[in-house]
Amino acid sequence: MQGVHLLSTIVVLALASFLASATDPGPLQDFCVAVNDTKTGLFVNGKFCKNPDDVVAEDFFTSGLNMPGDTSGRVGSNVTTVNVDRIAGLNTLGITLVRIDFAPYGENPPHTHPRATEILVVAEGTLEVGFVTSNPNKLFTKTLKKGDVFVFPIGLIHFQFNRGHENAVAFAALSSQNPGVITIANAVFGSDPRINSDVLTKAFQVDKNVIDYLQKQFWETN
Repeated sequence: MQGVHLLSTIVVLALASFLASATDPGPLQDFCVAVNDTKTGLFVNGKFCKNPDDVVAEDFFTSGLNMPGDTSGRVGSNVTTVNVDRIAGLNTLGITLVRIDFAPYGENPPHTHPRATEILVVAEGTLEVGFVTSNPNKLFTKTLKKGDVFVFPIGLIHFQFNRGHENAVAFAALSSQNPGVITIANAVFGSDPRINSDVLTKAFQVDKNVIDYLQKQFWETN
């Protein structure tokens, strides 16, 4: 009987160890610099790892975030992203940085990051920001000035809008090397192929002509 208890304990500990390692989101080495050469790399978390002996300082470096982005588009904002595709050394480290430029009354329209929480700091100007919870959809919103910080929880719809007459700049960090972005209007009205207009007419409780009009618009990514 004692042997059965001992065996059961070993099985439980083995399962606990397996579950712990299976859900560990952190890297198990100092770094895994991304490389596209499948013959010399090890596939880890979406990217192949460069041989550590070949890693150099430039693998952890980029420049250019001092340069403003082009805000002449229809929404009046521009997002410059620094993720694993721009800094190979970010692979498995779970972080992305973005610079967001806003023209006067420009916005980063309602969107969501399916894989990341975002923390944003205003560097210049004034921004109205907010996010909406899951059902029953409570709005949390705040007007931010230079130096103010706001957090957008993972997966929730959020936005930033420049309320000022001058340009605005913000920087944000996201808790994933590849946070993903789903811009709500683009996804609903600009998908390829388009969502059946009958579905959207019922969902939004509007005339079909309204849906047809929205689906014919040019939906640009930010």
